Amino acid sequence: MKYTDDQINRIYDRTSGYCHICRKKLAFRNYGRYGERGAWHVEHSRPRARGGTDHENNLFPACIACNLEKSTVSSRTARGWHGRRKAPLSRTRRLESKKSAAVTWGMLGAAVGTLAGPVGIIFGAAVGATLGY
Repeated sequence: MKYTDDQINRIYDRTSGYCHICRKKLAFRNYGRYGERGAWHVEHSRPRARGGTDHENNLFPACIACNLEKSTVSSRTARGWHGRRKAPLSRTRRLESKKSAAVTWGMLGAAVGTLAGPVGIIFGAAVGATLGY
């Protein structure tokens, strides 16, 4: 299938430019360039041979070696070969996750800081937010 430039950008950005199977860093400019450093393909998480579609939620970037090795098995199985369970997060999702953790840990730090009074609350919240981020 031929992909548009916008589709290639979105697929690459889904994992912040890492292979969704082995987490190797991919080179955006080396899409489909076998033998080049960071070369990659668009990979179907659920293979078309097993009923997968060309819908973008089924498409991930994968280094060429992983894509060829994966063949018609599921992405979950292929990631398991590398000790992974999930695909890497996009930059946006990773930042959201960090902010959420900072808020949670900040609240926990503030709760612990109540034992030391008002200054402890502020200090605990700051330390907790820093550790959570």
